Order: sequence, then structure tokens, then C-alpha cells
Amino acid sequence: MTDKAIHTDQWTARDRALAAGKLMVGWVALLWALEALDVASGHALDRFGIQPRDPAELADVVPAAFIHFGFAHVAANSIPLLVLGFVAALSGIRRFLLAATLIVVADGLGVWLVAPDHTNTAGASGLIFGLFGFVVLSGFVERRPLGIVVGLLIAAYWGTTFLAGLSPTNEGVSWQGHLIGLAAGVATAFVVARRRRPRLPAA
Repeated sequence: MTDKAIHTDQWTARDRALAAGKLMVGWVALLWALEALDVASGHALDRFGIQPRDPAELADVVPAAFIHFGFAHVAANSIPLLVLGFVAALSGIRRFLLAATLIVVADGLGVWLVAPDHTNTAGASGLIFGLFGFVVLSGFVERRPLGIVVGLLIAAYWGTTFLAGLSPTNEGVSWQGHLIGLAAGVATAFVVARRRRPRLPAA
């Protein structure tokens, strides 16, 4: 008689896709709901943006990623956040939430440190740039062929747009937040990289 040990995953690909889709649709819906509340309150939520180097503003490092300056701002961020978040979340909801948290915190702290004086920075774009770096790099870091292909496709489709978002000549855009978010996403790809489980020999 022989015993075999195999690793089983209770979640199917369809389960993962549904969970990732629900999470990101809910996330984007929350951004729109918050902006609607912001408009209804006379833009009272704008104060949750990050004003640099004020110790009291450290409390806004995370909330700033959920606040926007108008519906056009939310609309510009919705599709890339939905797509990149969905792709990232396909590899696991907990892993995605950890990656998103690391990116948001690192980006917010970076903005707090280096943003120009007398500015107020908010929006999901730092997270979006972070997810772009995370998705593009993860496949290479983890040596997953499918992940590499997906990363290359994302880079080919959106690469030029994201590079343009790093230009200091863009007025009214926090290119610092974009750059820090991208760097945070690249670093996070290494921090949360999944380790391959060794195959167990048949007994």
C-alpha cells in the first residue's frame, strides 16, 4: 500500500475571479459614494487629503487614498483601479489586501515627506501606480509564466500612460505620489511574493 500527499485548493479559478470582481467593484463603488458625500457636504472630505510635513496630517495617510477632488477625478481612476485591482486580487484576496495596504501606507508617507508646500494630495492614483508595478513585476519575481505574460500585456497596454503620469510637467498632478506609489508596488512584489511549495514525493 502507498500513501500520497497532495496539495488541494478549495477555491476554483471561477471562485477567485468572482471574489476579486466583487471586491474591486465594491472598492470603486465606495470611492464614488465618498465623492458624492463630499460634494453633498460642500467638499468637507477634502480635508482628509495629505498636507505635507504637518504631524497632524499623518492620520490622513490612508484616508487620502479614498478621497477625490471631483467626480472627474474619481472617473479617471476608476477603470485602472478596477482592472489592476482585479488582476492583482486573482492571486488571493488576503495577499492583495496586504499589498494594497503596504502601497497605500508607503505612498502616503512618501507624499507627506516630499510633496510641495501648501498642497493637498488625495486620490487613488498612488495605489493605482503601485498596483501597476506590482502586477507587472509579480510574475517575474515568482517565476510564474502566466503572471509574466499578464504583466507584459499590462505594461504594453498601459505603459506609456503610466510613464506620462510620472512627468513633473503635469500641472495639478502629484507626480511624486505616482512615482512613490510605483516604487512601493515594485517593492511590494518582492515582499509578498509567493514561495513555491516543494512537491512531496510519493510514499
